[in-house]
Amino acid sequence: MNVPQDFSQFLSSRRSTRDFLPTPIPPEILDQILADSLTAPSWSNTRPFKVAIAQGDIRDRISAEFLSRWGVLSKIMRKGLLNKLRIIYSRYGLPTSNRRIAKPYPTELKPRAEQVGREMYQAFGVQRGDRDGRDQQWAKNYSFFGAPVELFIFVHKSLSIYAASDAGLMMQNLILSAHAQGLGTCAQGAVGIWEDVVRKEFEISKDYRLLCGIAIGYPSDSAINNFKAHRIEVAEMIAAPRKMK
Repeated sequence: MNVPQDFSQFLSSRRSTRDFLPTPIPPEILDQILADSLTAPSWSNTRPFKVAIAQGDIRDRISAEFLSRWGVLSKIMRKGLLNKLRIIYSRYGLPTSNRRIAKPYPTELKPRAEQVGREMYQAFGVQRGDRDGRDQQWAKNYSFFGAPVELFIFVHKSLSIYAASDAGLMMQNLILSAHAQGLGTCAQGAVGIWEDVVRKEFEISKDYRLLCGIAIGYPSDSAINNFKAHRIEVAEMIAAPRKMK
């Protein structure tokens, strides 16, 4: 067996799942995936993250509130000044955390985001300019694409980018362990904008802030689960040596 080749094939076979079956995840499998996630390296072994596991009634309450807020926010984003003033006055629907998500991407990174967005919406059958269709598809983030479990990842504020780095390492292990168990996952920045909704359901220190979510469950046979995002070439990732005079 060529282990390196098999491992590379395993990595490249992973996809972000955007249509899940309602089938429950056996507790022992979820426990194993979480245990596997903790084999990742960590900054001075601090493990500066918390995972809030939303399933059952908790999952449904969070999803319902997210969808309600998105319903308000999506309409205001498209309507006139008066409606924008109303939401500013009421505050309902506005992001309560991670406002960076709503800001434009830097010029260097924007083309990649635009490409994957264009190709993914085409895969969903949503035509360019179909704002209603795009909003309806985006709303599926807040039902977690039908996944029975949503994991909310919190990071410790004190370590700043290093906490996010540690969380990223942990999340990659978690996602690959889930893949090995026949489960699908989708990392979701979109669910990070209403931290207060999640905090209402879990005991989490104010020293932690919400980073993102991960939808996890068994993939359906929907064609969208075969969507493969474009990958940059290795050369684009490598920093060129500075030319010395």
